[in-house]
Amino acid sequence: MELSTLVLLVMACGLRVGADGTNHRYKEGDHVPLFANKVGPFHNPSETYRYYDLQFCSPEHVTEKTDALGEVLNGDRLVDAPYELNFLEEQRSKSLCKKNLSKEDVAKFRHAVSKDYYFEMYYDDLPLWGFLGKIEGVKTDSGKDKYFLFKHIHFNILYNDDRVIEINVQTDPNINVDISEDRKLDDRELDVEFLYSVTWRKTDISFEERMAKYSWTSSMPQHLEIHWFSIVNSCVNVLLLSGFLATSLMRVLKNDFVKYSLIEESLEDQEDSGWKYIHGDVFRFPKNKSLFSAIIGSGTQLLVLTMFIFLLALVVVFYPYNRGALYTALVVIYALTSGIAGYTASSFYMQLEGINWVRNLLLTGCLFCGPLFLTFFFLNTVAITYSATAALPFGTILVILLIWALVTSPLLILGGVTGKNSKTEFQAPCRTNKYPREIPELAWYRGTIPQMAMAGFLPFSAIYVELYYIFASVWGHKIYTIYSILFIVFIILIIVTAFITVALTYFQLAAEDHGWWWRSVLCGGSTGVFIFFYCIYYYHARSDMSGFMQTSFFFGYMTCICYGFFLMLGTVGFRASLLFVRHIYRSIKCE
Repeated sequence: MELSTLVLLVMACGLRVGADGTNHRYKEGDHVPLFANKVGPFHNPSETYRYYDLQFCSPEHVTEKTDALGEVLNGDRLVDAPYELNFLEEQRSKSLCKKNLSKEDVAKFRHAVSKDYYFEMYYDDLPLWGFLGKIEGVKTDSGKDKYFLFKHIHFNILYNDDRVIEINVQTDPNINVDISEDRKLDDRELDVEFLYSVTWRKTDISFEERMAKYSWTSSMPQHLEIHWFSIVNSCVNVLLLSGFLATSLMRVLKNDFVKYSLIEESLEDQEDSGWKYIHGDVFRFPKNKSLFSAIIGSGTQLLVLTMFIFLLALVVVFYPYNRGALYTALVVIYALTSGIAGYTASSFYMQLEGINWVRNLLLTGCLFCGPLFLTFFFLNTVAITYSATAALPFGTILVILLIWALVTSPLLILGGVTGKNSKTEFQAPCRTNKYPREIPELAWYRGTIPQMAMAGFLPFSAIYVELYYIFASVWGHKIYTIYSILFIVFIILIIVTAFITVALTYFQLAAEDHGWWWRSVLCGGSTGVFIFFYCIYYYHARSDMSGFMQTSFFFGYMTCICYGFFLMLGTVGFRASLLFVRHIYRSIKCE
C-alpha cells in the first residue's frame, strides 16, 4: 500500500482538518465552536472524567460532539461549553451563571482542588487548559488547609484577519470562593456566581503556523542539545560495537576458516572442534515450532507497523493535539498489516516442516492481540467502575471488534493460506544429523538469563534518554514532536540489537551449544524486559502518578508495549542470527 493512500485512509478514519466541520474562517460576531472536553487530576493523565461530572455552568441543552474513533480511544468526550466567545467580541466580567451548590457538590469541588484537577477545552480546534482552584497554606480553625474555587476565567484570543490563531486561559486567583471544610457558611449549600472575560488581540502569526507553539517546548535549544547528545552517544556506541564485532568476528572467523581448511587438506583423521563441530545440529529445527513461527510472524508485523507509524509521523500527520490521530493510525495499520503476520508465520512454519498450520495461524492471531484484548477489557472495567472517560462506549467496542472480525482476521487468514502454499524450503547449508549431539556443560555466564542481560543492556542504553521524553509525553503533559530524532534512535536500536545478538550467537556456537534458535529470540527481545524495569523506575522516581486506576493503566498498557518490543526485537535478533549462521556454514565444507 502506498504511503499516500495510507495517509488518506487514516485521515478518513478520524484525522479531520476541521473537526467541527468548519473552514476556520469567521466574520465579526460569528459563533466560534467551543467544546468542553474533560477534567481530571493533573498527575494522573489516564484518570479523566466528563466535564459536567462537576457542577459547572452548562447550556440549557447539552449537545455531545460526535467523536472519531481515535478521539474516543484517547478519552475525549467533547460537549458544548456555555461560554460565548464570538469572533472579535470582547466581554468584561460577564456573568456565566449562578449556581446553588449542595454540600455534596462542594465536597466534589474540594476533592477536585485537592487533587489538582484541570479542565480541558477546544476552541476552534485549539486546546486550552486551566486549573479549577487552589490550596493555601493558611490553616483553618481545625488546622487544615484552605481550599478555594476559581470563579472567574479570562480568555485571551489572538487572531489574524478572519482566523483564530491562539487562545490562552487565565484564572483570577483573587476572585474565588472558599470551599474549605469548616468555612463560615451554611454547611448545606453555597451560592456561586461564575464569571468570564474575553479579549482579542491581532497577531502576525499565520494560520498554517498556529500549531507550532505546541512544538516549541520539545524543540527548545536545551532540549535539542540533549536529544542530539543522546544520538551522538548512541552512534558512538554503534560504531564502537560494530567495529569491535566486525574486527573480532572477522579475525576469529578468518582463523577458523584457515584452521578448518588445513584440517580438510590434512591426510590425518582429525576431529572438528568449535562451531564446525556442531554443523550437523546447528540447523536442527527448534522445539515448539508453532510458537516460534508465531513469534516471528507477530514480530515482523509489529516491525512493519512501527515503520509505517514513523513514516506517517515524518510526513507530519501527527501534529500536536490532532486528537486521536496516533490511536486511529495504530488501529488501522495493525488491521491492514495482519496479513504480513499470517504470511510470515505460516511460511516459516511450513519451512520448519510443521503439519498443523491452522493451529499455527490461530496462535499467530492471538499471540499479541490476546494479551492486549485481555488487558483492555480489564482496564475498561476499571474505568467503568471509576466512571472515567477512558471507559469505551459499547459502540466503540463493537467497531473495534468489527474491524478485527472483518479486516484483521480475513487478512490474517489470507496471508496464512498464501504462506502455506508458498512452497519455500528452508535453506540449510549443512545436513542435519539424525540424533542431536549432547551440549557440553557451560559456565554460568553462558546461561540464558546472563546472556539476555548482556544482550539487552547495550540496546537499552542507546534509547534510555529518549525514553524519558516519550514517557513524559505519553504519561504526562509534555509534547514530543521531534520524530526525526526518534526515528534515528529506533534505527540505532535495530542495528545494535542485530549486532549484539549475532555476537552472542557466535560465542554460543563456538562453545558447541547448538540451541541458538530460541536463544537469539530471547536475547534480541530482552530489551523489552529492560524497558519494563525502566517503567517501574519511572513510575516511582520520575512521576507523581497515584491511585489504583492510573497505576493499572500505566502498568497494564506498558506491559503490552514491552511485550510488543520483545516480539519485534526478538524477531530482529533471530533474523540477523540466521543470516550470520547461514553465511559462516556456507563458507566451509560440511560433510
